[in-house]
Amino acid sequence: MHVHIFKTADEFNHAVADWMVDCIAKTLQTKDRFTLVLSGGNTPKALYQLLSTTPYRERINWEKIHFFWGDERYVPFNDNRNNARMAYETLLNHVPVPPSQIHVMQTENISPGKSAEEYEKILHQYFPFAIHHSTRTTFDLVLLGMGDDGHVLSLFPGNSVVHEEKKWATSLWLERQDMYRITLTKTVVNKSKHIAFLTTGINKAPALKEVLEGQYNPNLYPSQEIKPEHGELHWFVDEAAAELVKK
Repeated sequence: MHVHIFKTADEFNHAVADWMVDCIAKTLQTKDRFTLVLSGGNTPKALYQLLSTTPYRERINWEKIHFFWGDERYVPFNDNRNNARMAYETLLNHVPVPPSQIHVMQTENISPGKSAEEYEKILHQYFPFAIHHSTRTTFDLVLLGMGDDGHVLSLFPGNSVVHEEKKWATSLWLERQDMYRITLTKTVVNKSKHIAFLTTGINKAPALKEVLEGQYNPNLYPSQEIKPEHGELHWFVDEAAAELVKK
């Protein structure tokens, strides 16, 4: 595990962007595609906007990037809470990525359960060898956020989905938000080649300390379940979020 701490939001975003550019370039030296999972939430917005501007826009071969989402709120695309909408507004509408390589989680004219099933089918088509072979990887890079309560994706404290070991994508009803959500599971994410948590703000400090240094208790801190089997785990954090972490 690698923990990177930055003083300012500007430092944070440029460091993550530079790291992503390097990761993409190195991967495309040996592969003809790069599979990237986007995160929702507030933290990645500025990063996505940065990636869509010069010089980052020109440094990435967008025609070889295949986009996925870690989770989605079961709300229409035009709803401000929709993760895909945010990604389109901040990044995807501004870079030359083929539409066929953008795989949103469907939230309209389909049930949450069926949406998860269809998304899992897409993932199985992309990574067929990883279904039954434990040493095969899935995504090249997964961007993740962590909530103030230590949740990741739509894996919330106390929810049985945290421990899902067979499905790659599933749906759940979240009582506290009065909505369904569709999410990837730890099973597919932990098969990724690179995983990067993007965590900022003083409100994240208590949970970050527990996730990184506390006892293993994923029922309380689901982010502890993210442990790549054959890949790298990076935490990009600002000083506020890292305030309680041992330096």
